Amino acid sequence: MRVSHFINGQLAAENSEDRTAPVFNPATGKQIREVAVASTSTLEEAIAAAEAALPGWRATGLQKRAQVMFNLREIINSRRSELAAVISEEHGKVLDDAAGEIVRGLENVEFCAGLVHHMKGEHLEQAAGGIDVHQTRQPVGVVACITPFNFPAMVPLWMVTTAIAAGNTVILKPSERDPSAANWVAQAFKEAGLPDGVLNVVHGDKEAVDYLLQSPRVKAISFVGSTPVAKYIYAEAAANGKRVQALGGAKNHMIVMPDADIDAAADAAVSAGYGSAGERCMAISVVVAVGNIADELVEKIAERTRKLKVGRYDDPTAEMGPVITKASLDRIVGFLDSAEANGGKLVVDGREYDFSHIEDGAEGFFIGPSIIDHAAPGMPAYDEEIFGPVLCIARVDSYEEAVQLINSNQFANGTAVFTRDGRTARQFEFDIEVGMVGINVPIPVPIGSFSFGGWKNSLFGDIHMYGPESFNFYTRRKVVTTRWPLPSESQINLGFPTN
Repeated sequence: MRVSHFINGQLAAENSEDRTAPVFNPATGKQIREVAVASTSTLEEAIAAAEAALPGWRATGLQKRAQVMFNLREIINSRRSELAAVISEEHGKVLDDAAGEIVRGLENVEFCAGLVHHMKGEHLEQAAGGIDVHQTRQPVGVVACITPFNFPAMVPLWMVTTAIAAGNTVILKPSERDPSAANWVAQAFKEAGLPDGVLNVVHGDKEAVDYLLQSPRVKAISFVGSTPVAKYIYAEAAANGKRVQALGGAKNHMIVMPDADIDAAADAAVSAGYGSAGERCMAISVVVAVGNIADELVEKIAERTRKLKVGRYDDPTAEMGPVITKASLDRIVGFLDSAEANGGKLVVDGREYDFSHIEDGAEGFFIGPSIIDHAAPGMPAYDEEIFGPVLCIARVDSYEEAVQLINSNQFANGTAVFTRDGRTARQFEFDIEVGMVGINVPIPVPIGSFSFGGWKNSLFGDIHMYGPESFNFYTRRKVVTTRWPLPSESQINLGFPTN
């Protein structure tokens, strides 16, 4: 079965110039379909379709745009289980996790249904004698959205929905590892009443991304992925005069203070560390134990970790599925192989997990959850983004040392603190140099009416994703100064205009 591009409102016919790439079921390790990899001619076709649709969509009344968002929300909500199965088969995450991803994506659809409010400008009467000034929001034009494998529905719904609500037309380039969810979303948009050509899905790899970065007809780039690629996209897009937001990697720390509820903290660490097999940019990667609680905390986390059930996405008792590819699995195993040689202690070793209960599990990309205690800077498992079910434990003596550990890290996506003390929580919020902060909340992913984005090497560009900031990214401001003078008021004046 072939996953085709979706261009100008329909699945594209096969193009002999396109290449193909395999798509695997991570639970079995077997190829289940192939995906088209866009050639230059396919990309040009998609850009042309988006350009042709732009004038009409931009001129569409805001209430009609909002109705598309309302319709889309109902379509996705009524068929969540169908979309979840599409996600899970290609990604590997369990169905409950896929359903949760869809709910978080729907938050942005609902937010964008209020586009009549979000697209409002500003007006100033009598800025000077007889002069009014107003400011409008207008779409950027044709925009490209490049989305990651780990959230094949949610992140497209964060980017694409806002871009379309703001009056732009879109080229969506999803991950070639799990491409089918993007086509599903595009079909749902069409059913919701979106005109043909407003949303186009083009599958591809780096060659497709480079073409979008270089094309002068594409005016803005949104990206979520690893830090090296985000940095590259930011530089290339900027060099080509494009507006760009590029979200990169993460190494999210969770501080546990001595006064914290240790059981609650352990529950949170396990939930946030191993959900979706750790393949979340908001996963907790490092638990920072402060003071003398470390031994007790590690014991409680390990006790819970050993009870987790790993399995196929269609096993209703499974809590965690496989990782996305064999290459990801090998990389994670490499971190575990070298952990103790670099000063860590493997408290729980995911390489030893028994997968005999999983049908075809031996060929799937499975690994059990792991804990590396005594992690510290300089250790590869601490310094690098693992993007797998590996939880590191760092031990420090004080709150100040914990904050310094986090603030010195190259990543600054999300962080959390667990404490019963309000003063400590407030100080942490003030001190910490990270874009998203949780207070007794392990995964501080903001709701749809707030923006999403980190600091430092977790974000390239100055505008965060979804929420109000996203409407700023996908619109340009135009300021209009108006005067209606009487004929008798006309005069020549070479001086610079003042009030």
